[in-house]
Amino acid sequence: MDISELPLVGGHAALDLVNTLERGVPAPGADPRDHLSDPAALLVWARRAGLVDAAEGEAVAGAWEGDPGVAWAALAAVRDVRESLHVGLLATAGLAPVDEAALSAALDRLHCRWVAAAGRSALERVARGAAAVRLVVGVAPAMLVPDRAADSALDVLRTADVARLRRCPLEGGGCGWVFLDRSRNGSRKWCRMADCGTEVKARRLTERRRAARAGRGEGAADG
Repeated sequence: MDISELPLVGGHAALDLVNTLERGVPAPGADPRDHLSDPAALLVWARRAGLVDAAEGEAVAGAWEGDPGVAWAALAAVRDVRESLHVGLLATAGLAPVDEAALSAALDRLHCRWVAAAGRSALERVARGAAAVRLVVGVAPAMLVPDRAADSALDVLRTADVARLRRCPLEGGGCGWVFLDRSRNGSRKWCRMADCGTEVKARRLTERRRAARAGRGEGAADG
């Protein structure tokens, strides 16, 4: 699937970032697919996810074109945020056994990324509204995307209702993507019913039909 078509189902940009790495069971001999395959893919995703607007995206593209090494460094930083956040989310939401050492290391890495982002941020005066100033995270185009990613990761860890955090069930045939369950009764199971939910239901229906045919065949043979 092209990055421009990747569904954004997390309910938060940071969760959609985690979902850019396919964590399901890969084909034999294959690595998990990373949709953030290069800096260009990262920039497409960042604009779609709302981390940067059109003007900011143009500034980032210009900075990266002038220094490809910086572009790849930005991609590496975003991938680090993604992996650290994934560890933090699963542990804090109780979606995986807690490895205290791994969790501590992941949170330390996120903190370092956020501190770096804060150093590349600025306070801007607000002409109207209740607040006098606003914090603009990321004012250096070359590192704007990783800085916004780090800020988004911290935001979801600080503010999201972990009781509403779900993971599309791998054991049930899902994809392993994470999302916030915003359904009224908190019963959402799949990342998207149109994708994993429908696919699993269709697979189960096929299995039941095969079992039924096999049962009829055995009955005919006995008769």
